[in-house]
Amino acid sequence: MIAFLNAMWGIIPAAGKGSRIQPLAFSKELLPVGSRIDRAGQEHPRAVSEYLIERMLLAGVDKFCFVISAGKSDILEYYGGRIESEAGSADVCYVVQSQPAGLCDALFHAHPLIAPDDSLIVGLPDTIWFPAGALARLPGDTLSFLLFPVRHPELFDAVLADDAGPREAAAVRAIQVKQPGAATCWIWGAFSLPGRVFHELHALWRQHNPRDEYLGTLVNSWLARGGRATAVRAGETYVDVGTVNGYRQALQAIDRAGENAYDRTTHAGADPPAGAGARLLVP
Repeated sequence: MIAFLNAMWGIIPAAGKGSRIQPLAFSKELLPVGSRIDRAGQEHPRAVSEYLIERMLLAGVDKFCFVISAGKSDILEYYGGRIESEAGSADVCYVVQSQPAGLCDALFHAHPLIAPDDSLIVGLPDTIWFPAGALARLPGDTLSFLLFPVRHPELFDAVLADDAGPREAAAVRAIQVKQPGAATCWIWGAFSLPGRVFHELHALWRQHNPRDEYLGTLVNSWLARGGRATAVRAGETYVDVGTVNGYRQALQAIDRAGENAYDRTTHAGADPPAGAGARLLVP
């Protein structure tokens, strides 16, 4: 189980343009995928990022930070300043990445908010994965990756880790970043880490020139300097919804998992004014 220290942050990088699935009239993180049923029994579209939020709440997140670009105010309008859930509640804040400069740059925009005794979970808001409660299997004392098996690991960050039993933590040896002929089918889909490790990675990233764009190259450098990371092969299904084909696969995945039968996200009454309300997540 993830160890609770001070605050448990859910960091959601959402500043990308989503060029692979354009044209859209809204942020790709709000792309409707599947549906939800509100308390009145009415069906509504479900934004793809709601799946990640639900999974982070199940893992104990009590604060969210969206990293957005200046043109993505619709995400702020959609989620407002607080999320309520029968499984917990979480305040929501937003930081702005002025120029797209990769995942590392996006994540470290949240650096001023994170205390060394905090915990973090990081996930990608245009992905859907199962099982929903898999994050709870990550240890909380070090950087730990939640791994999923995929057919084309060369499109992702493949994680080389020692052998371990199913759903047990294994030591990470290296990360192959979008490498043709990747040596494993297991990729990371989300990860957790203590705030102190987040600060260590940030300090190392600032030393590099040029600075790392991909998390995998930064982690490899951190491991070479004596850092420690683990990986848990607890994921079963992972879909990148950032392409048209991925969108089709996501619809199939949520139907197989039965998520449309008990969709968990609903408004608390009427929609609140933009940025002023709470969104209620109902397990």
